Amino acid sequence: MPDDGPAWTSAPTSLRHLPVVVIGAGPVGLAAAAHLLARGLNPLVLEAGTEIAASVRAWGHVRMFSPWRYNIDPAARALLEADGWREPDPESYPTGAELVVRYLAPLARVPALARAIRTNARVVGVTKAGHDLMRDGNRDDAAFVVQVADHKGDVTEREAAAVIDCSGTWTSPNPAGANGLPAPGERAAAERIAYGIPDVAGTERAAYAGRTTLVIGGGHSAMNAVLDLASLAAAAPDTRILWAFRNPLAAINFGGGAADGLAERGALGARARQLAETGVVTTLAPFLTARIEHTGDGRLAITARDGQVVMADRIIVAAGFRPDLSMLSELRLQLDPAVQSTPALAPLIDPNLHSCGTVRPHGEAELRHPERRVWIAGMKSYGRAPTFLLATGHEQVRSIAAALAGDWVAAREVHLDLPETGVCSTDRVNEGASACCAPAVAPAACCAPQPVAATSCCGAKAEVAVAAPAKTACCG
Repeated sequence: MPDDGPAWTSAPTSLRHLPVVVIGAGPVGLAAAAHLLARGLNPLVLEAGTEIAASVRAWGHVRMFSPWRYNIDPAARALLEADGWREPDPESYPTGAELVVRYLAPLARVPALARAIRTNARVVGVTKAGHDLMRDGNRDDAAFVVQVADHKGDVTEREAAAVIDCSGTWTSPNPAGANGLPAPGERAAAERIAYGIPDVAGTERAAYAGRTTLVIGGGHSAMNAVLDLASLAAAAPDTRILWAFRNPLAAINFGGGAADGLAERGALGARARQLAETGVVTTLAPFLTARIEHTGDGRLAITARDGQVVMADRIIVAAGFRPDLSMLSELRLQLDPAVQSTPALAPLIDPNLHSCGTVRPHGEAELRHPERRVWIAGMKSYGRAPTFLLATGHEQVRSIAAALAGDWVAAREVHLDLPETGVCSTDRVNEGASACCAPAVAPAACCAPQPVAATSCCGAKAEVAVAAPAKTACCG
């Protein structure tokens, strides 16, 4: 994307009284609002849920891989500390619920930020005032029009000077079907299928105890689900676990184990590998889901493309997520055709091109679209790529806020403090890969960051300070 400097982000004088709309009150959305406030700008945060961080609450039982020190945004910290907040132990690992209770909820209660947040406010469309997708005339000078539906479905409109979409991907999981579409019968079996990481050992225990569950996916979301089911099976012995991978088992990378700079992730992978290798779970690899059917006894028959059929009572699909771009259909976006991120970001995160998950420094310039003053940030900015680190989302919105404020030097400079890691991941077989870069199934969880240095597949890079547009992230 060309570096057009302040002209790209500066709103016309006639629009400067309008807010910057931030879509989503999750970790990255609230960080965006904090940075906008620090810059003297006026954020308006629109959250679809009844409470802030609705998606994080949905995986509240899951422990994050990154410790607190990588999960707290600097501008958010400044707001909280001014309000008397005490920071958690930076080396401890929060669950999603703890992230909400100890960080996001207190942040949302800070008066300056609380005034800017609207819950029960689902964004259903964004356009330019007086312009549809086709119309040019003075388009750059027009305000954004954001259509918002409340809990009753009633729609109102708000104008904005700029829009930052931090709505994430948690509510748009990939289907069980191996070709990217729901498998025939998948929708009809919806009441027996869960997506993501259901709380099988807690609130949803009764649905899984003593039953056979098929877990589809090879990343860290799937590992979490399998480990939870294994714990349940210890207490309910009739519980049976089937684990389906799209690749042969020999090609699965369970992670870096003790070499992983994120210890919780390394331990998760090591435990999951042990379950697979010792037969505690039944592995199906490769298994490409082709059809799901109800049987006469109330169970599900899952057929693979090679004709193999397995029987299960329930299915957990933990095969990753994808961005829902429907609300932005009247804006001029430019997306990589495969990754569905911006073209500038796609080559840096595409799992088809990288034998490791990479988190490289980038800012607003790499996130630009042809429509000026609109950005997609956080997990959604990575499209279908799985290698997002929450700290990367914080840097994205810091850079965007700086650009909107006209501080172009700060917008170009990106500082990233990343954990060392030896974990790599890819969906394709890379024959020349070294041990730590062995081929793998891309991780499905937004809470599965895999940062490594740009200069080495499995090297480590602690701090990065570069000037944009340097080419180059859980649950935003």
